[in-house]
Amino acid sequence: MPTYPAHALRTLALVTQGLHTPHGSQTATTAERILATVNQIGCVQIDTLQMVARSQYLVLWSRLGTYDPLAFDRLIYGPDRRLFEGWQHAACIIPLDEYRYQMPHQRSLREDPGNWYSRWLNQLQNPEVVAMVHERVLHEGARKVSDFASDGHSPGAWWNWRPAKVALEYLYAFGDLMIAGRVNFQRVYDLTERILPAWVDTSEPGGEERDRFWVERGARALGVGTPRHPGDYTWMKVGTSKPIVEALLKEGVLLPITGKLENGDTAELVVHRANLPLLEAAADGALKAERTTFLSPFDSLWWANRRDELLWGFHQSLEAYLPAPKRTYGYFCLPILHRDRLVGRFDPKLERKTGTLRLKAANLEPGVKPGDALVHDVAAAMRDFMAFHQAGELVIERSQPAAFGRKLLKAI
Repeated sequence: MPTYPAHALRTLALVTQGLHTPHGSQTATTAERILATVNQIGCVQIDTLQMVARSQYLVLWSRLGTYDPLAFDRLIYGPDRRLFEGWQHAACIIPLDEYRYQMPHQRSLREDPGNWYSRWLNQLQNPEVVAMVHERVLHEGARKVSDFASDGHSPGAWWNWRPAKVALEYLYAFGDLMIAGRVNFQRVYDLTERILPAWVDTSEPGGEERDRFWVERGARALGVGTPRHPGDYTWMKVGTSKPIVEALLKEGVLLPITGKLENGDTAELVVHRANLPLLEAAADGALKAERTTFLSPFDSLWWANRRDELLWGFHQSLEAYLPAPKRTYGYFCLPILHRDRLVGRFDPKLERKTGTLRLKAANLEPGVKPGDALVHDVAAAMRDFMAFHQAGELVIERSQPAAFGRKLLKAI
């Protein structure tokens, strides 16, 4: 078998993630295009950080360019919803077609009296709170945590939730409740039977069927990776994913290939058989990655452990939870994708009152020069990024190299 070059591996990884088309080349974004994007990558991780738009909205912008976030919200929370909030790689937005794969975990929680939700609830010394909360949602309709009295419970972080919050999360984790909407990003909970459309398949798969589905889905969405990477896509333990990958290889659903890594070494990798024609086209130069865009630190491109280093020689890290003196790049850095390379990163903060996008730092990777083509493409992406955030001014506090910041501002 041939050894596939690194550029072909990178291109395949970007194609299967919807990150390859030239910026601005797509037709107008519709709800169907948003839904197709989520279906392609499998799920979109939710996060609360909002130095700019929250991560779930950034992930779609990276692939679609400027679009209407309300159209995305309607797909999740509207009367004709096609997506839902659930747990896959992490807390994610997932196609309702795949709701049934949540059900084995819900059942395992119900059958395990020692599950951590129950232990958490027992610490409240108020076992009636679950029944009370369920009764109120049943008779009063969708509820937020703030709709319940705090009973003198002081607010705090997630481990210090008030009793009603613990009960709501308990019922949500067990499948009795779903997320009906969000108000100022607060979850609104309602009964599953009132939220889940009648067309959704609720035939519960076994745990093995679910795990196999998730591994195969991870392989398709990632494009290429090591044998452990398909399981990484849903945060599956290697001990669970390894025999599934071996079975899929034996059946020919996954195919072994040899690929050249960024450092020049070769490695034994796997691709889904449906992606092999794309890999061949990328190797022949018939399929290229041509997009310049910016990526959320929670983007699904990063979910395969260390694949960023193997394919791009790039180490993605989120430094928001580090003390400021220990940060190298900044609080919420967005990597810069330019065609098939990761060329830099910047640390943004949107000043919403003034409509100013402030880059506290903008850095190119070592050895990357701010050539005209690179600056032109980054500037075009930045203009769209600013439009998406309704920002009319860009401020760059510092850049490395300094010429990058100067050229970028001039181009914009």
